[in-house]
Amino acid sequence: MADRYALALQKALVAKLKADAGVVALVGARIYDQPPQAALRPYIRIGGIEPRPVRTDGKAAANLTFGIEAHSRPVTSGRVEATKCAEAIVTALDDATLTVTGFDVVQVHWQTQTLTQDSDGQSYTAIVAFDTLLDG
Repeated sequence: MADRYALALQKALVAKLKADAGVVALVGARIYDQPPQAALRPYIRIGGIEPRPVRTDGKAAANLTFGIEAHSRPVTSGRVEATKCAEAIVTALDDATLTVTGFDVVQVHWQTQTLTQDSDGQSYTAIVAFDTLLDG
């Protein structure tokens, strides 16, 4: 069975981010759908993916909203590092050519981003939100 919208997009996002030199310069290969328990920071995690059906010319399509999280915890510059990671994510994905197996990618658009200090008082999380349209 072929992957549906959310799983196919998740796989494409991981591949695209791991292939982007700007992202890799900041986090190396630490790009996860689910990070290991003791993941070294900074790292990037694929956040929530919310597909909504769209009907077009008798074909099925979906508009998907998704988030990419950047997690940081250096002693002196966690906010700066998380922001740099978020900016690299935007550069890699906004209006990007994305290969999603089984679907035609109509668009990928950056929507917004947030940066918060985590409850431990040391870590920061940036969340970058995107919207994409997949046809197929």
